[in-house]
Amino acid sequence: MLTTLICLPLIGAAIVGFWPGKANSSWLRTVALAIATLIFGWTLAIAMQFDLGVSGFQLREFTPWVPQLGLTYHLAIDGLSFPLLALSAMLTWIAIYGSGDGVERPRLYYPMILLVNAGIAGAFAAQNLLLFVLFYELELIPLYLLIAIWGGEKRGYAAMKFLIYTAISGILILAAFLGMGWLSGASSFDWEAIATQNLSLKSQFILLTILLIGFGIKIPLVPLHTWLPDAYVEASPPIAILLGGILAKLGTYGLIRFGLQLFPGTWELISPGLAIVGVISVLYGALTAIAQKDIKRMVAYSSIGHMGYILVATAAGTALSTLGAVTQMVSHGLILALLFYLVGIVEIKVGTRELARLNGLMSPVRGLPLTSGLLVLAGMASAGIPGLVGFIAEFMVFQGSFDIFPVPTLLCIIASGLTAVYFVILLNRTCFGRLDNATAYYPKVLWRERVPAFILAATIFVLGISPAWLVRWSEPTTNAMALALKAPIATPVALGKNIDRGDSPLETLSRRGATVSQLNSVQF
Repeated sequence: MLTTLICLPLIGAAIVGFWPGKANSSWLRTVALAIATLIFGWTLAIAMQFDLGVSGFQLREFTPWVPQLGLTYHLAIDGLSFPLLALSAMLTWIAIYGSGDGVERPRLYYPMILLVNAGIAGAFAAQNLLLFVLFYELELIPLYLLIAIWGGEKRGYAAMKFLIYTAISGILILAAFLGMGWLSGASSFDWEAIATQNLSLKSQFILLTILLIGFGIKIPLVPLHTWLPDAYVEASPPIAILLGGILAKLGTYGLIRFGLQLFPGTWELISPGLAIVGVISVLYGALTAIAQKDIKRMVAYSSIGHMGYILVATAAGTALSTLGAVTQMVSHGLILALLFYLVGIVEIKVGTRELARLNGLMSPVRGLPLTSGLLVLAGMASAGIPGLVGFIAEFMVFQGSFDIFPVPTLLCIIASGLTAVYFVILLNRTCFGRLDNATAYYPKVLWRERVPAFILAATIFVLGISPAWLVRWSEPTTNAMALALKAPIATPVALGKNIDRGDSPLETLSRRGATVSQLNSVQF
């Protein structure tokens, strides 16, 4: 089932790119949209097969590929990867639908979006470290082209900066993975083969530091963030949705999967530093967003801050904070997608993104009242207003992290208040006030243009009212992660002392006070 999820966008890209004869942009968009619908439908089929009671990997697929290199075609998903796969499928559909009928060079544009989806899906499902790198790099060139060809005025500069930073990220991650395999002497680069090896603390620290920098670029964390504002602002709104809504999640996913899970003992040692970096990113993103005069750039900087919450939660490593980190990934993807889509509508209809030139869009007669109303909803969700999915995600992050890192958590709560400040600025100057009678004759927003915004807004609201529909997919997995982190001596990477004593991993956890339900939730 997972191979099909990866092959569908690849086949779709070939169909759209090599469609016989002449085909206009509208027809190719329809074909691409049909393929994206199949991808989302297949994701729902996977959800029907997903066992909510299993904390480990499921739906495994394994085929030897290049055994001499330790490369296997090994796929599986768990409660960490599946919600992100579903988010990727949804936002791919949104990006294609929101591209409109008049895209230039559609034979290249839509295949590039589908290739990005294939790369992201493969990376989330890959259980071999080298296979992960292959999928991780698959989306690099398509996204470079999507920014460089269909971006804004400074698209060439932004695309090249994105390419350089992401290439460095991939090189660092590959170097760390190769180091894991060579230093451990594992027979392959499969995740579980690496996890069962014992590395020295010094080796773990070096490898984990390299991974933090590599994935930190992708998230991005301060000071590795400088590619983000240019890429997000110069990318068209549909591509900005892919960049911020799902691509950045590869960074946080990688930190949890290959950092926290493979090096739990070392993770605990460096977690205070990670929390500090996360707080710096949160405060920097919020304060910088307040100073922006371009609403799209303001949303871009807000993304830096909200990704910092995920790092603080992951550093804390409690069951609730880790669950909050996964929930925040999905929440942030949905909210950011809605914000970028609405900002795109405002730019198209009004002709500017400058705060100084925007006002009165809430006017029911000559403004964009429904778009403004949805923008208010998106701002409230980003600020963590109760009843929306942003609130439950941030609440779990703060509640789960406070006992471990009280001061960083309090600073994050303060930054959450700053989020409300810059969104009040954005909404007050954009939606309210009096329209300029000389210029305020804006084209109406068609109902078909509102469909993506309605879907995203409804999802944000429904998951905010019934968060169990989201958290139930990840809770068994994150509980098992937290249990392993609290007793790293019982994990395969660092059994050392207790193996010498003859204790089994379950005996070790039992001595540390684990309950029967916790013991049953961990798969060794």
